[in-house]
Amino acid sequence: MNPDTLRDRLRFVLSKRESLLQLLEQPDLGTLRIDVNQALEELDELLAEVQRTFPDLES
Repeated sequence: MNPDTLRDRLRFVLSKRESLLQLLEQPDLGTLRIDVNQALEELDELLAEVQRTFPDLES
C-alpha cells in the first residue's frame, strides 16, 4: 500500500471517530455507551500504533 492510500484511509477512519464522539453525546444511549467508549479507546490505540509504526506519515 502506498503512503497516499494509507493517508486517505487514515483520514476516513478519523472521520468516523468524530461520528463516535457525536454519538457519545446522545443522552438516550443507554448501555450502548459502553460499546461506543470501547470503540473510541480501540480506535485511539490503533491510531497511536500507526503513528509509532509510521512516524513520518502525517494524517
